[in-house]
Amino acid sequence: MTIDLAAVNWLAVIVATVIYFALGAVWFAPATPIGRAWVAASGYESPTTGVASSNLFYAVPVAMAFVAVLATALLAAATGTDTATEGVVLGLVVGIGYAATTLLTTAAFEFAKPRQWTWGVIVASYQVVALLIAAIVIALWR
Repeated sequence: MTIDLAAVNWLAVIVATVIYFALGAVWFAPATPIGRAWVAASGYESPTTGVASSNLFYAVPVAMAFVAVLATALLAAATGTDTATEGVVLGLVVGIGYAATTLLTTAAFEFAKPRQWTWGVIVASYQVVALLIAAIVIALWR
């Protein structure tokens, strides 16, 4: 397999990254039911000072979403993924195969969290849904 950056639709990557980040903003917002469950499960308190309250609080998730979407786009190019159905398959393989397994393994060791498994399911399911949407966008926009 080769990495072919020329085969990547960069506009699709940017759009999918924005969707990925926006989904996270809604998913984890304390005003939503999932967000409230995440706050309770993680013991999260919104920062008011320090690095966590700065632009890094937003820049890091956007950068990581971009990396995940770009990796998915490279896999889509390498596998010839160019239909909605193939996008769903790719999104589920990447989301469940990499993101969910990694996050649920991490949850197993998050003893300081009030409800580590609830936290793990919430963050893993966000990644699966976000990668699923990203893969469909990339597949349809090839």
